[in-house]
Amino acid sequence: MKFSHIADSHLGGWRQPELQELNLESFRKAIEISIDEGAEFILFSGDLFDSPFPSIEILKETFAEFKKIKEAGLKAYIIAGSHDYSVSGKTFLDVLEKAGFCQICKYNETEEEIILEPSTHKSCYIYGYPGKKSGLEVQSLKKVKINEPYSNYFRILMLHTTIKEAIADIPIDSIPLTDLPKADYYALGHIHMDFEQEIEGKPAIYGGPTFPNNFKELEELKYGRFYIIDVEGYTKVTKKEIKLKETELVEIELDDALKGTEIILNELEKRELKDKIVLLKIKGVLRQGKPSDIKFIEIQEYLEKSGVYSFLKNTSKLGLEKRETNFKFESNEMEDVEQTLVKKYEKENPSNFNQLIFPLMENLSLEKQEGETNTIFQNRLLSSLSKVLEVEFI
Repeated sequence: MKFSHIADSHLGGWRQPELQELNLESFRKAIEISIDEGAEFILFSGDLFDSPFPSIEILKETFAEFKKIKEAGLKAYIIAGSHDYSVSGKTFLDVLEKAGFCQICKYNETEEEIILEPSTHKSCYIYGYPGKKSGLEVQSLKKVKINEPYSNYFRILMLHTTIKEAIADIPIDSIPLTDLPKADYYALGHIHMDFEQEIEGKPAIYGGPTFPNNFKELEELKYGRFYIIDVEGYTKVTKKEIKLKETELVEIELDDALKGTEIILNELEKRELKDKIVLLKIKGVLRQGKPSDIKFIEIQEYLEKSGVYSFLKNTSKLGLEKRETNFKFESNEMEDVEQTLVKKYEKENPSNFNQLIFPLMENLSLEKQEGETNTIFQNRLLSSLSKVLEVEFI
């Protein structure tokens, strides 16, 4: 038995048209390889789409690929992920299933337990439970059990969640592999990383992403990936990297923004950039100028003339040198810094409007109460502000 494990395609996730197309092309390539290598079925373990309700264009392209899967005689089994999951339970995954292109893994849930029902493929049981927003599936997974009519079948467990073994000591909700129902293959989605581990000799693998989903992932992963699993007495796992475009990381440290454009262009001129995804990462503490002094439009125009496929920049680690403040606090003033700052501001900037500062600060610090809807909270806030400003909001 041979099958394909695909996860975290996030179709429709990129804003840049060329990267959205490359994301789709990577997904197409994963399907093409799965068919060519003779897989009997494909597992999609969450986040096929980047949203529960993708655009019509993304849907058209996705349905075309699932049609290829069906025409090639492959089955497709799927669960929702944290991005394409909907609390209402209604997503376009249901439309794919209704069209006969895939089968969504089913389960029965009560307050006490969740029973996963098997999708049967020959002598293989395929189980699955969806991912949810904010990791809410983790608590549910602690009460998951499987319905196992025949104990000698090969068991696949599809989950879209955070496994404790993958994140080490990072303090986010997760579940250890040992707390999950026993399976012969754990088809995981959600974490975009290389993770291949075994639990009692059984592979547990994060299958994606089929294409990196942001700047950091392009920097670290460089390419998309998925897995081909071959079961012949033992389970053979093969990672398939999808290398459609090369990425070029250009990392520059600056202390003078006024010279930044020249420095960046000089570094870019040294490199062969044609048809690559260029990642420009700028860091440093600016002693002169500010980030806006760097002429990114000029840099982008140079890259376009050089024939780059796509250009992304990251300036999150670029900051200004700390400068001394004009405010000096006496030790007895530190008890209420806000009041001290406002009083100093009022003294240096006299205005009749200064009397509104503290009432506005107090009203804008209102918090939404438990059980209060967004509309009621907004109306309460506006009502309070209208009294302070003596205006009526329409």
